Amino acid sequence: MRVYALAPLALLTVAAATPDNVLEVDVSGLRNAKGQIHVCITQDPGHFPDCRGDPHALTRTAAATVGSLKFEGLTPGRYAITLFHDENGNQRLDTMLGIPREGFGFSNKVVIRFGAPRFNAVAIQVPAGFTRERIRLQYLL
Repeated sequence: MRVYALAPLALLTVAAATPDNVLEVDVSGLRNAKGQIHVCITQDPGHFPDCRGDPHALTRTAAATVGSLKFEGLTPGRYAITLFHDENGNQRLDTMLGIPREGFGFSNKVVIRFGAPRFNAVAIQVPAGFTRERIRLQYLL
């Protein structure tokens, strides 16, 4: 009898984070194929938008020619995605007078006018299974 009582709990635990949970981030709007794309995915509003110091953040760097990036094994939940086009390969988003000189983008189709958005504005729900998020880069300069 106890074996049957514990079996559903074990199934729920395994189902929480499996390799079958996939988030695919499609990147579009690149103005050129120079440099790299840096992506950060976080569940912590305190480490948004740059993920520095977030031990649980997922980060990835890929060639600027990439069309999409795949993140596997995510636990279902709310995530915010930030990415930028590092055209000169210096590992940071370059700015001039506080205005980004390189392309950037956020999940949830947020368009930026002044300053970085809030976590809640860009947060998306990632359920179990497959999720695709499309992010179009914005260039201000």
